[in-house]
Amino acid sequence: MNNNEFEQFVREYGAHILRFCRMTAGEREAGDELYQDTMLKLTEKVGQLDTDQNTKSYALSVSIFLWKNRRRKNVSRKRLVPTDSFEVLSDEGWEPCDNSISPEERLLSDHETRVVRQVVYHLPEKYRVPIHLFYSAEMQIAQIAQILHIPEGTVKTRMRKAKKMIKDELEALGYDR
Repeated sequence: MNNNEFEQFVREYGAHILRFCRMTAGEREAGDELYQDTMLKLTEKVGQLDTDQNTKSYALSVSIFLWKNRRRKNVSRKRLVPTDSFEVLSDEGWEPCDNSISPEERLLSDHETRVVRQVVYHLPEKYRVPIHLFYSAEMQIAQIAQILHIPEGTVKTRMRKAKKMIKDELEALGYDR
């Protein structure tokens, strides 16, 4: 892959990778940092990247590797200072005012989104990562299996269990949709 192809790749898939990094990291700043580290690692290997292969899957694999590596390094710090707060992520930033939706409906919708994201954020890692890859990075089951180096059936099972865990938690919180 040459520099022009890499620039095209970033234009085409950069937003998906950024969204995935932010959701995986759990905080906007940490996600942005993970995205920068991922892109830095990819630019170091730009000559080795093959355009015939799925470069998006490789980029997401790199970000998962970097994220897991960072988490391992920060384990002792997190034990000393627990973090229970959850920062709401917005992929697009501020949204324009939509007059067709009342402020009350907008507030309820935003609250429900925060609750769902918080529930997903507290899922065990092996369930959370496939959910993020499927919904935020818009990856197919086969691509997720390739990235995580697990069989497709395992991905499907983890996603089914994650959805059930999310549903059960939301029902426990009083949501019945």
